[in-house]
Amino acid sequence: MMLKNRALRMWQSYDIAIWIRAFGTALTSLTNFMMRPFLVLYLYNQLDGSILLSTLVVSLSPLVGMLVNLIAGGLSDRIGRKPVMAAALLIQLASMLGLIAAASVWHYAIMSILNGIGHSLFGPAANAQVSDVVPEEKRPEVFALFHTALNLGAALGPLLGLALFSWNMHVVFLVCAVSIGIYAAVLWWKVPETLDPAQQERARTRSRSPNSRIRLREHTAILWISLAALPVGLLYAQVESTLPLHLETRFDNYQTVFATMMAFNGLMVIALQMWIARKSKDMPLHWVMGISYTLFATVSIGYGFAPWFILLLAVEFAFTIGEMLNGPHLQKLVSVLAPPEHRGFYFSIYGMNWQISRGLGPVLGGIILSHLNGQYLFSLMSAILLVAGVSMVRLARKISQPRAVASPVEAEATLSA
Repeated sequence: MMLKNRALRMWQSYDIAIWIRAFGTALTSLTNFMMRPFLVLYLYNQLDGSILLSTLVVSLSPLVGMLVNLIAGGLSDRIGRKPVMAAALLIQLASMLGLIAAASVWHYAIMSILNGIGHSLFGPAANAQVSDVVPEEKRPEVFALFHTALNLGAALGPLLGLALFSWNMHVVFLVCAVSIGIYAAVLWWKVPETLDPAQQERARTRSRSPNSRIRLREHTAILWISLAALPVGLLYAQVESTLPLHLETRFDNYQTVFATMMAFNGLMVIALQMWIARKSKDMPLHWVMGISYTLFATVSIGYGFAPWFILLLAVEFAFTIGEMLNGPHLQKLVSVLAPPEHRGFYFSIYGMNWQISRGLGPVLGGIILSHLNGQYLFSLMSAILLVAGVSMVRLARKISQPRAVASPVEAEATLSA
């Protein structure tokens, strides 16, 4: 009864838009994680064993997304969160259907580009929606809820994907398309527009003004945060592209090893994410960042050198703790820094660190892997993460004293002090 009452209170504490987002994230992540860990291997086989071509095709999605990201947030500030999110999902659906019919490297490239456009349109609008309807103090918990939903799919998806990858990858693409279509239909049917009409009108008025251009020098705090977050995205990019190819050189059953690592990560997030979010919500932000970046740097060394499967699972557990600390707290910081009329824009800038890292990461990682080996690659990643961690700790300490700064102007003044 106590558990039932607690679940009911949690259900009632969030807007319907939040629960539908959590449902859609869980549904689509299940199918995405059936595909993503094996996409580079599928392309590797389809493109005659070319590491460079397969990683380049995977990189096109975030590289194009990086360009789209420049307009995505401002678009959702002007026309609303709901239409942008729905259009983004339909574009992703089209890319999944296109992969079924793809027959050449150019076809794969075009579908990767479409997927990148869809993902880049969706993220800033969806995160701005959270800021629209969730009070500041609850935002880390909500972002943690989404991370948990994401990992519901991460826990089961790789193992299902492994079975289907060995059978027929086209089935995976079809299942992805169906799940995205269901999410889009539910979102359009049940989610109301969350953008305040007055804020929307101000955004439209500014866009028509000759002086409407946003001056980035007035928003440098978000630029520094995004730059310091970039290496974390680079590590994720290697996990999704070069790590399976590196494991192939060290383990006979590398596909099973990789799928089990991804499933283990997902299960640990499901079990621990909400608990860690609650326990860490009052920790100083620079402590949270210091711990998470240290864990990421250690994990990178583990990926490169771990000789046994059981050690790889321990490394993956460290990665899980790092991501559970890092993501929700950084997203909350961005939501607090962002003025209400620029929420979409701020999440676009922050989201670019993922687009850049996932665009350049597979290609750069593929080059290093081709000419050297995975140990060099992941050692270099560890060093970059340590340097970025020091920078992020300093940023977090300055920005969060005595609390998250109320405006970008104040944040800029704090960073300049």
